[in-house]
Amino acid sequence: MGRSVVRAGAARCPGCSQPPRLCVCDLLPPVETAIAVHLLIHRHERNKPSSTGALVARTVNGCTSHLFQRATRHHPALGLAREAVNAGGEPWILDPAGEPLPAGAAATGSAHRPAVVIVDGTWREAGEMTRSLDGLGRRVCLADPGGRPGRYWLRDQPGPTHLSSAEALMGVLGAVGETAAEERLRLHFELHVYATLLARGRREMAERYLGDSPLLGAGRDALDRFHARSGGAA
Repeated sequence: MGRSVVRAGAARCPGCSQPPRLCVCDLLPPVETAIAVHLLIHRHERNKPSSTGALVARTVNGCTSHLFQRATRHHPALGLAREAVNAGGEPWILDPAGEPLPAGAAATGSAHRPAVVIVDGTWREAGEMTRSLDGLGRRVCLADPGGRPGRYWLRDQPGPTHLSSAEALMGVLGAVGETAAEERLRLHFELHVYATLLARGRREMAERYLGDSPLLGAGRDALDRFHARSGGAA
């Protein structure tokens, strides 16, 4: 088993939360989309280096982040207010138990800018956050990936339909035909996972991950600059 190369309390990049030599900021252009992306992120999740919700907030232009926390003696309740989602229509709320999102659902060229709400937290936290959105919009799920293995190697997922926040947004972008945005976000996601594996000291696992990654194709320039910055981490 690898050992983290990051000492407890060591400096991390304020943007991507990686150690400075493994920083992935500014290596890829931001993601441009016609969809209004709303991210509801649990307060326990927002500072985790492995969080793909934080990745979406950092890389998707126009993404709006909302902090979720239940009311306690020390903290007021926070969440996503109905008036914060100004879609001009019914927003989509991603939920594995929702109805299928129709393939080819309109995005670009629609009469209004569609909005999608994605929750980010552990699966238990995500269930609580999703319930807090009752009545806010239409609950939708993505098409079954058909047994394709997930690429989020940083955490165990309960099943193939349980995706990280970034993978879920990629699925939405693909469903509405925004393939350029989907591919750009995929590169950001793959670089995030790769860098985090290296930060954890999982070099062999990182090399296996890279072997099937689009970073070796469309993301080659960003990958080369990452390796130059990190001193040839791989």
